[in-house]
Amino acid sequence: MTPIRKALLDRITDPDRAYDTPEAELLPLQLAAAQELFAQRLSQIALLRKRAEDGGITAIRSRQDLLPLLFAHTAYKSYPNAFVEQGRWDRLLQWMQTLSVADLGNVDLDGVADVDGFLERLWAAGHGVLASSGSGGKCSFLNHTEADLALKTRHLRHSTGWPHATAAQAGARRPLFWLGPIEGFNSAVQAAQINRANWGRPGAMHALKTPLRIGEVNAAIAMRRKMADGSATPGEIAAFEAEAAAKAERGRAELLELADRVLDHRSEPIMLSGLWAQHMVILQRARERGIGDGSFHPQSIVMAGGGVKGIALPPDYKEQVERFYGAVIRPGAYGMTELAQLMPRCEAGRYHRAPGLLWLVSDERGERLLTREDDADAQGQASGRFAFLDLLYEGRWGGLISGDKVSIDFNDRCPCGRHGPTLLDNITRYAANGPDEAIGCAGTIDAYIRGALTS
Repeated sequence: MTPIRKALLDRITDPDRAYDTPEAELLPLQLAAAQELFAQRLSQIALLRKRAEDGGITAIRSRQDLLPLLFAHTAYKSYPNAFVEQGRWDRLLQWMQTLSVADLGNVDLDGVADVDGFLERLWAAGHGVLASSGSGGKCSFLNHTEADLALKTRHLRHSTGWPHATAAQAGARRPLFWLGPIEGFNSAVQAAQINRANWGRPGAMHALKTPLRIGEVNAAIAMRRKMADGSATPGEIAAFEAEAAAKAERGRAELLELADRVLDHRSEPIMLSGLWAQHMVILQRARERGIGDGSFHPQSIVMAGGGVKGIALPPDYKEQVERFYGAVIRPGAYGMTELAQLMPRCEAGRYHRAPGLLWLVSDERGERLLTREDDADAQGQASGRFAFLDLLYEGRWGGLISGDKVSIDFNDRCPCGRHGPTLLDNITRYAANGPDEAIGCAGTIDAYIRGALTS
């Protein structure tokens, strides 16, 4: 790893300083590290080389130089569906090579039966590929190395819970409750495993027993696609809905078992992470057991988010959950599958960036960098598409234009008193009302990758 890049990543071991560094001090170091990484990756990743040639970029001296080098988030799911649906694993591996640093030629594909088997072979060969949940209709595949996992684990040890209490600060391990699977090739599963390593007390790790199978996720996506276009038969639909109902029932039974365990440990410090709807299940189970609000240990760490789409919850579900847990530690953070370095939320409700994470906010098409001078309002804020260069990754290029709309505050100070810039807690998806086709570079990237597959 190049020296400036390593020095920036190492700063996370002192998170109070890391998340409170003046922009004037940090940005020149970040740009120097970006140039170090760019020079290294240019010969390793053909797509990055193509982006540099198309943009006329020979060196990174500013954030504007970096913007044309970023990949659209759709690049990591730009493979044809047929590669997975028809089991064309050699072609899927060839596609993945266009986005990976390491040579994937050591992967044994003989006898691979499904996508989970494909992922198992990649991991066995030293390629830690993670798949996204496919909530947008298709799974992304993202390559990691063992070094990436180690650095990500360290980053989360010093960031998860900040500014209240990180794993490094808390010291004592605790029962850990993860209201999801802890086995599978997925970033959320990896987060559970990392939290287990950083926070969990041996023998006191509790999660859903059913592993996450990417093949099942893909099958569900394919069926929903067939149902949408009218090609699914009544028999296929009935079988799909019956299986979905059975899985939901099994999942609810497991969740209720976990809810009882959470409640049984409420008098000691625990770490609990789940979706809002799952927290409501715990609350309802507590009411059935005669347990009221505010009975959890104040050093417990409770994290909640997401999980409300298509679920009927009362309008005040967040307030009910907050009253139920009481005066516990309630950290928040902004992150995504493609990002290794978590952005924790401060006491003022703003998200802060680590020294090893270079922020950019662009126009909706991802083509023009927004600046304080040209785009900020009277309060020093502007809204646009979130993009970044994550300097942590060894397995792939960490530069990405996301699907998220954010509001950035360019001011030198956050209301919490720490240095800015910061992101406001009002993040939404550009694709909320349809496919995210607005990123200007997406079509070019897709065409290049498909051309590489046919050459």
